[in-house]
Amino acid sequence: MSTTSLGQVNPISISFFFVFVAATLFITYWASKKSHSTSEFYAAGHGISGFQNGLALSGDFMSAASFLGIAGMVALSGYDGLIYSVGWLVGWPVVLFLIAEPLRNLGKYTYADVVAYRLSKRPVRSAAAIGSIVTVLFYLLAQMVGAGTLIKLVFGLPYEAAIVIVGSIMLAYVLFGGMLATTWVQIIKAALLLGGATVLAVWTLSRYGFHFGNLINDAQNQYGLDFLLPGGLVKNPLDTISLGLALMFGTAGLPHILMRFYTVPNSKEARKSVFYATGFIGFFYILTFILGFGAAVIVGKTAIQAIDKGGNMAALLLAEVLGGQVFLGYLAAVAFATILAVVAGLTLAGASAVSHDLYAGVFKQGINNEKKELRVAKVSTLFLGIVAIVLGILFKGQNIAFMVGLAFAISASANFPALLMSIYWKKFTTQGAVASMFTGLSLAIILIVLSPTIWVDIFHHAQALFPLKNPGLFSMAGSFLVGIIVSRFTHDSQAEEQFAEEVVRSCIGGV
Repeated sequence: MSTTSLGQVNPISISFFFVFVAATLFITYWASKKSHSTSEFYAAGHGISGFQNGLALSGDFMSAASFLGIAGMVALSGYDGLIYSVGWLVGWPVVLFLIAEPLRNLGKYTYADVVAYRLSKRPVRSAAAIGSIVTVLFYLLAQMVGAGTLIKLVFGLPYEAAIVIVGSIMLAYVLFGGMLATTWVQIIKAALLLGGATVLAVWTLSRYGFHFGNLINDAQNQYGLDFLLPGGLVKNPLDTISLGLALMFGTAGLPHILMRFYTVPNSKEARKSVFYATGFIGFFYILTFILGFGAAVIVGKTAIQAIDKGGNMAALLLAEVLGGQVFLGYLAAVAFATILAVVAGLTLAGASAVSHDLYAGVFKQGINNEKKELRVAKVSTLFLGIVAIVLGILFKGQNIAFMVGLAFAISASANFPALLMSIYWKKFTTQGAVASMFTGLSLAIILIVLSPTIWVDIFHHAQALFPLKNPGLFSMAGSFLVGIIVSRFTHDSQAEEQFAEEVVRSCIGGV
């Protein structure tokens, strides 16, 4: 591929972009008239159906990392790029069988509601809120980097200006429309993304007689057999296991995903949500196989890296080769919609951790004042939006799928172990929960800093102090281990007494 319009002002992309933004801002205006209480702001009044929430969940999950990042990783690294697709997908059965129903029955707005159900509220909510906010910030960082790169290339704007535009529109969604607006933006975006990716995959296969094997043979001819074998991206087997565990169990600890189970009216609809979401996400990740290899052989690795060294524009370059500027314009607008919707969901989750868990649950000790809590949520949204903009500018040029992998490591370590043990282990204590969450969070962050990702690539030291790129295996194991040991050496009679009640409620809901 010799030339591309990416990097120049693209009127078609801009037109699609303005149509989408206008439509979603209209939805926000409509939703703002229905978002006056905390229930409406955090959980859309519990009025979303299982199918609608399944689409919204898939929209939340099919982020810039999935569409842009994975396609780029497969295009540049071959087989190993697919570890992200597989890892993220296999996390959904964990959510379906272990998390979805108890979460909906025990909680109200955030996953901290569940962890603190039978434990001491203030210390548990404090720890859970901190874990949620850090996870959200890491995830936000990746989405903002993708957004800045995309808008810079489509609009011809400076990267920094692009980040500010994305942050401003996202803030409008959350501040005025709350969860209802965010949900409908996710539903529309999921439909557009699934449709666009399907067309692009079919178009790619049409060049090879609709035979995936022919596409793979072409990839082998161009890049050799190693391109189709493990080791192109993750060379250390232990690193592969660590990354896989982080991606799999991190799904069950993501605050913006868990928060979605409160938008449905009951646990039956929560299970339906996961069922539909798994189907949509599984289908989409099958498409990423085709898009990644298609970009590698049709566009070429050199051309992809010339536009963006992280490979994030591989799918869009493939769209331009196959469908010209019109198709590129459509998919660029869809990619932008993808980022906006996910960033809105993340910001809402972060704001709810501050307002519902810290402000209402810790500082006000559960005393309910909806107007003040809603005001705190909106101020928190504004603050998180500004932080996201700053982080997006600072981390320019990183591969977004890789960066999201680090967010999953934090989620799997800080959030998931305590959530799981609080639901299923009678002897789990308040001290154990707090120790588990802070151990997982601290270990994940410290090991990320000491890993080759930060210690070598950013600090430019000769050798990393921690050899693995993703710390999930050790930080998650540490979180479980500390939580178990501390719980064994402490006693929480209230937690034990309320366990039977929690089991009943987790199965049948409130009565």
